[in-house]
Amino acid sequence: MTDEVRRPQPPFPEQQQAPPGTTAQMEPTPDHGERSYKGNGRLSGKAAIITGADSGIGKAVAIAFAREGADVLISYLNEDEDARDTARWVEEAGRKAVLVPGDIKTEEHCKGLVKRAMDEFGRIDVLVNNAAFQRTYADIADITAEEWNETFRTNIYAPFFISKAAIPHMKPGSAIINTTSIQSRQPSPQLLAYASTKGAVSNFTAGLAEMVASKGIRVNAVAPGPIWTPLIPSTMPAEKAAKFGEQTLIGRAGQPAELAGAYVLLASDLGSYMTGAIIPVTGGEIMI
Repeated sequence: MTDEVRRPQPPFPEQQQAPPGTTAQMEPTPDHGERSYKGNGRLSGKAAIITGADSGIGKAVAIAFAREGADVLISYLNEDEDARDTARWVEEAGRKAVLVPGDIKTEEHCKGLVKRAMDEFGRIDVLVNNAAFQRTYADIADITAEEWNETFRTNIYAPFFISKAAIPHMKPGSAIINTTSIQSRQPSPQLLAYASTKGAVSNFTAGLAEMVASKGIRVNAVAPGPIWTPLIPSTMPAEKAAKFGEQTLIGRAGQPAELAGAYVLLASDLGSYMTGAIIPVTGGEIMI
């Protein structure tokens, strides 16, 4: 049986969670590479900050980075159980895990993440701005100013805050990786606020890459398509979540583990000639 056959296919069981959702309540359970990702020492001796590393894509990236030899600061909101599980996998790989809960919408907390990383690791080699907030709405009239503000502060203000604080500590050869989305090029109307922020993330990536090129810091982004994470059953109607990803050319939602390699590429010397780039990992949804 091939790996493709083993990966979950829609429809999934109908399910609903309260935002931001937890991994334990999901069916099927997402694959973060716990049993499959094999490291090759590509990040040996490096230290990384990963936001939203408690679950989903961030968790998969944390596991991969640790198995490639990096210590990891796990930034998350308040999902303690998921975050502790991520830390367990990082430590099983023989690397240091630092758990930092808190709200990245505030600049003070973002500065605190960078200070904590420097205190714990003495260096910051990779920054992954991955945490995101989304909700679905059928009518713009239903989107409050508070909701719009929360989406922007989480998805684009926080990467600005953390990057601004981290860059003075990053040496030549370091990397910043932002998580944008297929939504930046193919916006869904029901994800108006989220898609708008992801367009901003793509432009932030390109502009920042030019701004810090002389410092030897590379800035790139990964653009996921539909990925099976707690955001889906906690922000989508149950009937839509059940069919999530079936519109892709591959015919299913991606698993978080299937994105980890793109982040390793951009964080390591494998991506040494890449900056200002966006890597689509979309299951065939076209970004040209």
